Amino acid sequence: MNHRIGIDLGGTKTEILVLSPTGQEILRRRVATPPGYADTLHAIRALVGQAEAEVGASCTVGVGIPGCISPATGQVKNANSSALSGQIFDIDLGQMLGREVRVANDANCFALSEASDGAAQGCEVVFGVILGTGCGAGIVVHGKILEGRHRLAGEFGHTPLPWPRADEMPLRPCWCGQTGCLESYLAGPALARECDGPDARDATRIAARAAEGDALAIAALATHAERLGRALANITNILDPDAIVLGGGLSNLPGLAERLPDLMRPYIFTDSCAPSVRRHQHGDSSGVRGAAWLWPA
Repeated sequence: MNHRIGIDLGGTKTEILVLSPTGQEILRRRVATPPGYADTLHAIRALVGQAEAEVGASCTVGVGIPGCISPATGQVKNANSSALSGQIFDIDLGQMLGREVRVANDANCFALSEASDGAAQGCEVVFGVILGTGCGAGIVVHGKILEGRHRLAGEFGHTPLPWPRADEMPLRPCWCGQTGCLESYLAGPALARECDGPDARDATRIAARAAEGDALAIAALATHAERLGRALANITNILDPDAIVLGGGLSNLPGLAERLPDLMRPYIFTDSCAPSVRRHQHGDSSGVRGAAWLWPA
C-alpha cells in the first residue's frame, strides 16, 4: 500500500495533500499557481519533492485540473487556464517526476472524493455537482470515475434547462455559444442576476438578505432551488444515482439539500422515488482528496 499525493491545480492556487496508505491526511500545503506552463510544472515538482521528503516515502501522484485530457489529441481541452490548454500535461509532468501521473477533471475529483470517504461513501452510483462561479459535475460508478468515450461525462452545466416554463422563454444565451445551458441558471453569477439584475455577479449576500426578510432575495433563492430540482430530476431519470452530492459555494445555501427531493419528485418518471441529496463532507478539500484517490488502495 502506497502513500498518495493529490494535487488540485487551480488558476490562482495549487494545493497538495498526502494521504497515508489507510487514507488519513498527513500533509497539506497551498501555494500560488505560477502564470506560465513551465513554471507550473516546476512548482508541482518542487511540491512533490518536498512532500515526499517530509513523509519519508515515495508516493503515487494524482492531479485535478480545470479541464480534461482529450482522448483524441492527448492535450488538455476545455480548461479555463490558458497555460494548460493544448499541453500534454500528464506526459510532461510524468517525465519531470519520473513516474506515471494520473490526471482528471476537478469536478470528477470532487465526486470521487465524496464517493470514496465522504458524504456518499458506500454508494455505488454517485453524481457530484459543483455550484459556484460555474456549474459542473462528476459521475462515479462502483468507485471509479465515469469519463465517457469523449471524456464528456458530467458536463452538467452545458446541458439545457429542462421543462422550461413560458416565463423562462426565450432561453438565456451561454458563453459556450448555446442557449439554455444550466450554468446560465444555476451558477453563482446567475443567482446574483436573478436577484439584483443583469449586471450583478456576487451572490454571497443573498442568503443573509433572505434571512432578514428581503423579498427579492427570498424569491431568487426559491427560483434557483426549483430550477436545480428540475435539473437534478432530469439527471435522475437518466442515471438514477444512489446519491447526489452538492459542492461549491452555493451548496452551503441554508436548507437547499433538504428542499431538493420534494422539488425533484414531480419530474421523476417512477411511481415511488426518494432522491438522496447530500451536502459535501470535505468541502473545498474534496478536489485535492479526489486527486489522491485517482490511485486506488
